[in-house]
Amino acid sequence: MTVTIRPARAEDAEAIANIHNQGIVDRVATLETALRTPAGTREWLEERSSRHPVIVAIAHNEPADAPTDVLEVVGWGSLNRFNPRAAYDHVADFSVYVERAWRGQGIGGRLLKRLVTLARDAGFHKMVLAALARNSVGVALYEKHSFTRVGIYREMGQLDGKWVDVVLMERIL
Repeated sequence: MTVTIRPARAEDAEAIANIHNQGIVDRVATLETALRTPAGTREWLEERSSRHPVIVAIAHNEPADAPTDVLEVVGWGSLNRFNPRAAYDHVADFSVYVERAWRGQGIGGRLLKRLVTLARDAGFHKMVLAALARNSVGVALYEKHSFTRVGIYREMGQLDGKWVDVVLMERIL
């Protein structure tokens, strides 16, 4: 079994939506509570600019280059606009989500490493993120990839009627 990273395609929309929805349901990856649909995700993919790509991790049987070997999308990541003001044009927000059964196998790290490369290639100076403070696995991943904590928003939002904190992190590229 091999895993490759490639640009997302319209046909990946259902898998991307399903993986994102796992993050919503699990209550550790996002403050979002509304589930995504494949159609909405397809539209989101179509609206992306080349500077804000979406990538997917694909699991393959050997050999990895045989098109019939594709098993599934096992994770996805994206570079996102941080703020619409021109002063922030060199700052990218990002997302990384991994399918439940594939967590802990290095997929998130591979996606994040590729996003850092894409951000540099696109001319970004900095990458930032806001992670749920209770997402210790995600925060550890970001720290492993040289992101540093720069602050915390206390009681930033509510999930299931409880206030949750959000950790702010950054990496200068």
